[in-house]
Amino acid sequence: MSERPLILVTNDDGIAAPGIRTLIEVMSDLGDVVVVAPDSPQSGMGHAITINSTLHLEKVVIDDGTQPEYSCSGTPADCVKLAVNEILDRRPDLCVSGINHGSNSSINVIYSGTMSAALEAGIEGIPAIGFSLLDYNYNANFEASKSFVKQIAQNVLNNGIPKNVVLNVNIPNLSQSEIKGVKICRQAKANWEEEFDKRKTPQGKDYYWLTGKFVNLDNGEDTDEWALENGYVSVVPVQFDLTAHHCIQQLNTWKFND
Repeated sequence: MSERPLILVTNDDGIAAPGIRTLIEVMSDLGDVVVVAPDSPQSGMGHAITINSTLHLEKVVIDDGTQPEYSCSGTPADCVKLAVNEILDRRPDLCVSGINHGSNSSINVIYSGTMSAALEAGIEGIPAIGFSLLDYNYNANFEASKSFVKQIAQNVLNNGIPKNVVLNVNIPNLSQSEIKGVKICRQAKANWEEEFDKRKTPQGKDYYWLTGKFVNLDNGEDTDEWALENGYVSVVPVQFDLTAHHCIQQLNTWKFND
């Protein structure tokens, strides 16, 4: 009798967040689930890892306690490293991260703790997916996400994805009947026009809140932003190789040490 797939579940909103509880529920239909997730919110941590302080793991029971769950004091990337090296007795067949409360489309993938956990799994050679719902509300309704999360994860288990490639999945904040389907996309060219809201403490010391406006600079109809704006789930294959390969030939024309 073959083993059920082993699925590692993590996130960046914290182990008790509604998004990860939904993801655990869906993944339990597909395989044996082990959860290793931060003990507190880690949004916007990117690919940070803990190197100057100790890390702590605590086995916890949440919901019905049918799957092993560990709360980690570190970042999402730390969670995956600890899971692979200290907790799991075999390599996972799949790592899923999320469901994030809020978008990780286009430029947001750079800052995302959700996607960094998935990318860390990709570095380890584990097929991985980051899931996000375009609703920042802690009490967001993830019901419409479930069928798409299950379909996409099942496809990865059935078909595989190229080694070191990770899927970035964003789901529009619509009812299931309003979502038109799934589109495979490229990452849109977009950025944040950032500002800092400068304030003073009662003691007269300056402090800052980061604010900004998201600006889509891409008019293409093959991007994640277009798909989401038009009612589709976007799926973008991403990788951790940041080399600008098209630039190597040009740089080789430079003269050095003359």
